Amino acid sequence: MTTPQLDAFARWVEELMRRRGYDIDSPRGGGKSRVADEAGVHRAAVTRLLHRQSMPDLETTRRLARVLDVSVREMLIRSGRLTAEELADARAHLPTAPSPAAPARRITVNEAADLLGVPTDQLGRFARAVEPFLPVDTRTTLASH
Repeated sequence: MTTPQLDAFARWVEELMRRRGYDIDSPRGGGKSRVADEAGVHRAAVTRLLHRQSMPDLETTRRLARVLDVSVREMLIRSGRLTAEELADARAHLPTAPSPAAPARRITVNEAADLLGVPTDQLGRFARAVEPFLPVDTRTTLASH
């Protein structure tokens, strides 16, 4: 299932891995396994990408972005899944300054987690870390995903 887009994305990821010191070129280098372990994904997902067999799913993309020190936004654009226009600047979704006619709305912990790209499996930890800093009347519990 090789496509030009998959091939270009895989080449870009390979270069990122090499620049970050992962030995993905020698058979016993261990780079693929190390990337997978550090990202918390299956080695097969990394192998399928590097062999141009399939794009990683969103969660794998998020985890690889973290390990490779690039934004999820960049990964999604490079993979061809979304365009820069579709991934509008997250700040555009934040509440604007209050006006006398409309009081300011604070974003919820869920919204903040989404804007920051917090992985689904880390939402509880994120909420526990953030909520002590919020005014008591605005604290929320993260919805189960």
